[in-house]
Amino acid sequence: MNKFSLSEIYVYPIKSLGGFSLNEAELEEKGLKYDRRWMLVDENGTFITQRKHFELALLQVSIADGKLTVTHKLTPAQYTSFGLDEDTGIAVPVTIWNDTATGVEVNPEVSNWFSAYLKFQVKLVKMPLAEKRFVDRDYATNDEIVSFADGYPCLLIGQSALNGLNEKLQEPVLMDRFRPNFVFTGGEPHEEDHFKTFYIGDILFSAVKPCARCVLITIDQQTGEKGQEPLRTLASYRTVNKKIMFGQNLLPQALGTIRIGDEIKVVDWK
Repeated sequence: MNKFSLSEIYVYPIKSLGGFSLNEAELEEKGLKYDRRWMLVDENGTFITQRKHFELALLQVSIADGKLTVTHKLTPAQYTSFGLDEDTGIAVPVTIWNDTATGVEVNPEVSNWFSAYLKFQVKLVKMPLAEKRFVDRDYATNDEIVSFADGYPCLLIGQSALNGLNEKLQEPVLMDRFRPNFVFTGGEPHEEDHFKTFYIGDILFSAVKPCARCVLITIDQQTGEKGQEPLRTLASYRTVNKKIMFGQNLLPQALGTIRIGDEIKVVDWK
């Protein structure tokens, strides 16, 4: 029997901006603490991502001393910061794919900083604690809720899946293209496809469905430049029902602390 071990933990506080790694993280009902709790929206309240705005890849997020700071990766003198609890109290209706939710603008000055960077008017909003955005009812098991993430509270990818992909590429890519919350070692490439229920440490998860990938994974997170890979290569061997799959979406069945080195124990397989 393969032994699986949690090797990396990531959070992405502002949707579609750079995330950071942690040695341990608190799992909350909507996902990992701070993960996708903030989001940029346009004048219509529609979410903004790297899919259209590649330059967002160059904005790195960090959290320290009660503040969130956004820094340009290539010109660190270009930055903005704000308090984690900061907001205007002004509700903003927002749209993420087919979902509608409520955000609260953080601070007009911060919104203006992002607007100047993107060269069009945007707002940075945070998700109120009381906001309930439900996951897709077709996959929910207990009315689970989610942050501003695309669809589900957590994403898991095996290091073997990336290693297998990189063996097929002329230039290897980093895991940050795929924006997982959890990376694990052990097993064959894409073994996570077959997880049904499993523990990370002592916290139970349900594997919902493989994650369909888009143009975002073709953007180099260090340079903001777009290419054709690895989407083109993945399409040759990971296409299911005309969608390119990489990683597994998860629903947590309990809350608590998750740590690097935690054993992953599969209870049921698909």
